[in-house]
Amino acid sequence: MKRQTGQSETARHWRPATQAVRGGTARSEWGETSEALFLTSGYSYDCAGDAAARFAGEQAGMTYSRLQNPTVEMLEKRIALLEGAEACRTMASGMAAMTAALLCQLQAGDHVVAGRAAFGSCRWLVDTLLPRFGIASTVVDARDPDAFEAAIRPNTRLFFFETPANPTMDIVDLAAVCALARARGIRTVVDNAFATPALQRPLEWGADIIAYSATKMMDGQGRVLAGAVCGPRDFIEGELLAFIRNTGPTLSPFNAWVVLKGLETLDLRIRRQSENALAVGRFLEARVPRILHPGLPSHPQHNLAMAQMAACGPIFAFFVDGRAQAHALLDALDLIDISNNIGDSRSLMTHPASTTHSGLSEEVRTDMGISEGMLRLNVGLEDPADLIDDLDRALAQAGV
Repeated sequence: MKRQTGQSETARHWRPATQAVRGGTARSEWGETSEALFLTSGYSYDCAGDAAARFAGEQAGMTYSRLQNPTVEMLEKRIALLEGAEACRTMASGMAAMTAALLCQLQAGDHVVAGRAAFGSCRWLVDTLLPRFGIASTVVDARDPDAFEAAIRPNTRLFFFETPANPTMDIVDLAAVCALARARGIRTVVDNAFATPALQRPLEWGADIIAYSATKMMDGQGRVLAGAVCGPRDFIEGELLAFIRNTGPTLSPFNAWVVLKGLETLDLRIRRQSENALAVGRFLEARVPRILHPGLPSHPQHNLAMAQMAACGPIFAFFVDGRAQAHALLDALDLIDISNNIGDSRSLMTHPASTTHSGLSEEVRTDMGISEGMLRLNVGLEDPADLIDDLDRALAQAGV
């Protein structure tokens, strides 16, 4: 690689929009302006001594794309800059990132306190996977900092939560919960996928580790899967790296390159989508029995959300009368797609109880606040007036 840009100390003082375009860029001898895509599984050495030195950690350089790749490394440095983190490692999917962030630092006998409102697979990690390895867990209403404190045990090692939470839009008081954790010597792992560093930087509120599905807003156009974990360098390189080196949840260079391109427009997209979501949310608030939208004053944690986030984000939930009416509304949509994805530039709607959270028991879904009448909407970049027209017609057809 010929020239590094975005790696100097100056880069850390760039504003986020600049970091999203320039941060972490490395150029080859060809001087390309766009990041190069390095499709290689391995690397060659000038001599056997160089190979030995690299594997011993005595010489800088790449050894194997399960560990390092120039394109992937650019993405990792860029996300770390955006997040304000010392280091970042990327993985093949958001769930690979969540799993690695937990398992790399936990062992049998440990205890985790987790927010009860979470993506279905994240709840599966807490409820099903961790106990298989002798790791106990307690789920709490993460909206209440006192609930975290009440759940602490002598062996509690970790707080794990999402804010905003999927799909109930619960907001966690980052300052209060992270301060509690630090005072007790407990680490916090925050899933920031709904907000991204463009709208919320949990490290600034005292969080230790940030995990992402970069599939969502970071790519933002429904193209590839990717995940990321950010945090202190000693954690990323000392604990997480050993786990991913030996278990192999590797992000492909092509997917890394696509997410790099997505980050260039992240700030523009997420702010416009937040504006569109507010417009659509105001319309729905007058039409449906209940809505959970952090950007609306009706949200019970609106003030906290707006204190922690630069904008409301593109995702919210609302309720109709049961599964039959929810499915009827989905089937009546013309412009908005039925899809379980989020963070896309296209507007998407799903019924969590029968899709993203269908693997959880009805009892757990009820405890999380997911009813048969809940729908989750990701508002995209379309004209909000067209989205409102589509919803108005579909609501009428479904009898809402």
